Amino acid sequence: MDSKNLSLLTDFYELTMMNGYLRHGRKDEVAVFDVFFRQNGIITYSLACGLDQVIDYILNLHFDEEDIKYLESLNSFDKEFLDYLGNFSFSGDIYAVPEGTMVFPGEPILTVKAPVMEAQLIETAILNIVNFETLIASKAAKVCYAAKGDTIMEFGLRRAQAPDAGIYGARAAVIGGCASTSNVLAGKMFGIPVSGTHAHSWVMNFKDEYTAFLEYAKIYPDNALLLVDTYDTLKSGVPNAIKVFDVLKKEGYKPKGIRLDSGDLAYLSKKARKMLDDAGYPDAKICASGDLDEYLIESLKNQGACIDFWGVGTKLITSADMPALGGVYKLSAVYENGKEIPKIKVSDNEAKITNPGFKNIYRVYDKKSGKAEADCIVLRSEEKVDESKPLLLTHPTYRWKTIEFTDYKVRYLQEEIFKDGKLVYKRPSLPEIQAYTKSELDSFWDEYKRLDSPHLFKVDLSDKLYELKKSMLESLRGIKK
Repeated sequence: MDSKNLSLLTDFYELTMMNGYLRHGRKDEVAVFDVFFRQNGIITYSLACGLDQVIDYILNLHFDEEDIKYLESLNSFDKEFLDYLGNFSFSGDIYAVPEGTMVFPGEPILTVKAPVMEAQLIETAILNIVNFETLIASKAAKVCYAAKGDTIMEFGLRRAQAPDAGIYGARAAVIGGCASTSNVLAGKMFGIPVSGTHAHSWVMNFKDEYTAFLEYAKIYPDNALLLVDTYDTLKSGVPNAIKVFDVLKKEGYKPKGIRLDSGDLAYLSKKARKMLDDAGYPDAKICASGDLDEYLIESLKNQGACIDFWGVGTKLITSADMPALGGVYKLSAVYENGKEIPKIKVSDNEAKITNPGFKNIYRVYDKKSGKAEADCIVLRSEEKVDESKPLLLTHPTYRWKTIEFTDYKVRYLQEEIFKDGKLVYKRPSLPEIQAYTKSELDSFWDEYKRLDSPHLFKVDLSDKLYELKKSMLESLRGIKK
């Protein structure tokens, strides 16, 4: 795992605010910040991701001598502050939903409770990590959903925005459902299966296509997946692949299949399938690649394309239709003499008004189907739900909209990750996260996961949280009761 020091991976204003808090004698003031994303018209659901890298970041937080000298050279900070950084270590608490959890707009997917200077410092890095990895895991989940059980290979490294995006994006894509990656370093770092075939340049570097295929097959006879669209897919590529398969078959090997990287993939895959079947290779697989995303895959599936597995690159690793998640890190409470003081951000834009207080989320499941029915954001000071009694949830804005549950179970989503600066969370392995993610996705009805006009999942506020928010808004806006 990457253990490099990312302590300066922060916005400059985080440091100036920290310096200000120290000067005002407030370094021990405890604050609570929530990480969440807003509804933006595109997001339906997301898969929380990035927690494991956040843990590494927190564990490695420190300022070395070079960091301190650099900050000193900026002539912006008091000596007392620089001395403080020289002895810095995180001492607070962090709560988060596990990686692979389905999350929705407005839900606190990660919460920091720490001395305000510490909580302020880690804002930028946490957002950088969680925003990107959640974005890619979510995109991968939608690509895999469109493929309806077909294998998806992550092929995005060469189009990722820099090496770290390619590395951690590959991990996030696997959490989202991809079976493998082309990224060898990600494979080594995270134990992800690596996959790939050959490029057009391999074919072009031999005297003819047949020779190129044959030489590749000699090297990898058990994994001869041949790229057939360098010259002419149906007149040259597939026939030459079949000739090489005949050679492999005589030598006792089972050909893997072909890859299509361009052209009308629905038409070409159907024609290629018939050619392979007629030649006696019904088990030969057809792989497709080339600027694919969930919408194109869904369309090709609907057209009856004969494609067995898919290599998805650019539009996955860059989340092309939504290149930023837009997650935010907002103050929700401070503590004075041990007493919680809720905080709220007010805006003329309703979507930007925050939910105050130290919070958690619980998810309601129908006992018979096991399916998720609704989420509720609650104050941590509230009593736990009594599952033996009916549960009434109310719309976060239109309070006349309610829903009652009788035969249900509840799961609280956030878990404690750090306590007093110490890691208390058992970090799951990547296969464990993949299995958990699959169970999460399976627990939601398809109506919430469909690509076009999905049904919106209910995310409600508890009555106590709603009343707190309402009273704070009325007070701040000078509304008299």
